[in-house]
Amino acid sequence: MPEIIRRKKAMSVNPLKASQPVGGSLATLGFDRAMPMLHGSQGCTAFAKVYFVRHFREPIPLQSTAMDQSSSVMGADENVIEGLKTVAEKSKPDLITVLTTGLSETQGTDVKRCVREFRVRYPQFEKVAVVAVNTPDFSGCLESGYAATVAEIIAELVPESNVAGQRKRQVNVLAGPMLTPGDLEHLRDIIEWFGLRAVFVPDVSDSLDGHLTDADFSPLTVGGTPLSEVRTLGEAAATFVVGASLARAGEILEQRTGVPTYRFDHLYGLHATDALLLALSKISAVPVPPRLERQRAQLQDAMVDTHFMLGFLRVAIAADPDQLNAFAHLVREMGGETVAAVAAGDGPALASLPVASVKIGDLEDLEQLAREARAEVIIGNSHAVQTAERLHLPILRCGFPLYDVVGGYQKTFIGYAGSRQTLFDLSNLALSNNHAHEVPVYRSIYGQKPPGESLTQPLEETAHGAYPTHAHC
Repeated sequence: MPEIIRRKKAMSVNPLKASQPVGGSLATLGFDRAMPMLHGSQGCTAFAKVYFVRHFREPIPLQSTAMDQSSSVMGADENVIEGLKTVAEKSKPDLITVLTTGLSETQGTDVKRCVREFRVRYPQFEKVAVVAVNTPDFSGCLESGYAATVAEIIAELVPESNVAGQRKRQVNVLAGPMLTPGDLEHLRDIIEWFGLRAVFVPDVSDSLDGHLTDADFSPLTVGGTPLSEVRTLGEAAATFVVGASLARAGEILEQRTGVPTYRFDHLYGLHATDALLLALSKISAVPVPPRLERQRAQLQDAMVDTHFMLGFLRVAIAADPDQLNAFAHLVREMGGETVAAVAAGDGPALASLPVASVKIGDLEDLEQLAREARAEVIIGNSHAVQTAERLHLPILRCGFPLYDVVGGYQKTFIGYAGSRQTLFDLSNLALSNNHAHEVPVYRSIYGQKPPGESLTQPLEETAHGAYPTHAHC
């Protein structure tokens, strides 16, 4: 277990993390006809919305309870109750999540009690699912807010049952926030190649990756996991929990339904993907399809091709715990070393991180550690680009937000195919870094004439050109 170094600074310099309400909103956006509602000021919600729009380049439904100076002091329970009424009445969603912010948590709002009061006062909206989640942005990070929201949705909306395995071909997938829409699409394909059907909780690949509809505007999410599917999770043959941060959500689901759980800290690299396919083969009683065997061979070939660049590569990584753990294991699998690891917050994945120490901090910490450790490549989100520029190092973009590239959100990192492309990308970045691993060019003293000087050996003219009269090898 690595040493976890807690932050001691009084402030963040060049912050790394995105807040818990942003993580809770991201989880909510993976459900069909859903609306996240942040209990806080309008500025908090607007800031989060800008992040989402720049990252996904899609319209983002997001509401606020619009706390002001008076409600912050005198109490804002009415803001929550009337806000729920307004959203339920005008937008008619299937799901509303009420997510607290630093302002409402400091004020002391009990959002779960507010939801109960809303139910009593407005029984006509009983068909609208409302889930309240405590996500203060002065603690945790995107990953912890996402995980808390998924856990609360499962606890509230999945009925207790004892009919596990009734749907023999269904596999539940609790998908962590490190999985991009591209990752989810690829994972769905892998599961379907075994003759199984995946139900993702949540599914941002369907709701945040490409929608051109006939309607001019939708106030709710379009696509994502419908609540009707969420209520069938207890009938599945198995549940895959991808990401250590979702361990609690997986435990809640297993306790309520008895569906057996398979846990994967990540799906990056050869060994992790092998574990996934063995589980799928066991559940489906189907051998690994030839196309996946072919992709595995391609990954092995890529590992041979890239080990010259990636073996002994010194990498600095800044990310949420699950993604930090995934990349650190991928780098180690190739013989490289994570010489600087900075996490946006604490998380269970840090316990299995293959590094000597990890710091919970910001991008200033990453810059200092990477410089001291002589890192050769940076891995991080768009906020880390300036850090890489100051260090004169190449950067592999991942995580949230990615606002300085187009389509970064849909890149695939998982499985044999995604891991193969990631190795190629890392290798190309390593090659661009001044060819750090190549043997220096040897220049003979006889190769060229220094300015103003003659060659040390007199030349003898021959039919084939000029050569030293007494050449020595």
